Amino acid sequence: MRIHPDGLKFVGAFAAVTLFFFLLSTALGWIGIILTAWCIYFFRNPERMTPTREGLVISPADGKVVSVREVIPPKNFDMGDETCTRISIFLNVFDVHVNRIPISGRIKKIIYHPGKFFNASMDKASEHNERNTLVIDLGNDKVLAVVQIAGLIARRIRCDVNEEDTVLAGERYGLIRFGSRADIYLPKGVNALVIEGQHMIAGETVLADIHSNEDQRQGDYR
Repeated sequence: MRIHPDGLKFVGAFAAVTLFFFLLSTALGWIGIILTAWCIYFFRNPERMTPTREGLVISPADGKVVSVREVIPPKNFDMGDETCTRISIFLNVFDVHVNRIPISGRIKKIIYHPGKFFNASMDKASEHNERNTLVIDLGNDKVLAVVQIAGLIARRIRCDVNEEDTVLAGERYGLIRFGSRADIYLPKGVNALVIEGQHMIAGETVLADIHSNEDQRQGDYR
């Protein structure tokens, strides 16, 4: 199983503790083995097959869609003062936590915001939790933002891209430890093609199509 480099030190620490546990008790040692196996599983870094058609917005994270609603984006996102669709995805501790670029473009801005550590499944996490935002310039006056949000037990956000980088949909760009949330702010006028409760696969599930006016949402998410 491919492991994200950020997880190697944790796997090593869990393995060392497991050896110590075995010196104390066989039962404790087996508990250590189970925890080490979970750590390896948490930091898994699988390959994904990303759709390549231009204009598709791909999920940046594995997890469950917990919110699809119309919001006014933060002013520092440079997305204007009108409402846009925000899709929020909650990652539990069993989801893959490697984040992927949702759409090809240029990194216009990276915004880090220190904050609190509320449960990432709660809507207020989008405004109050520690988070890191990529604002991606898509050309033709279109901008998309994707936000890594720390959760209740997550304490570190890793981002491996820089401002002005040219990025491709589906490529890995970061990681959040352990249990977290990802928000995607679609360009104005672009509708979500997913609904609340749907499970996402990072780098594969299509969230929206910036070249389409179709709206497949069901119900009122405002």
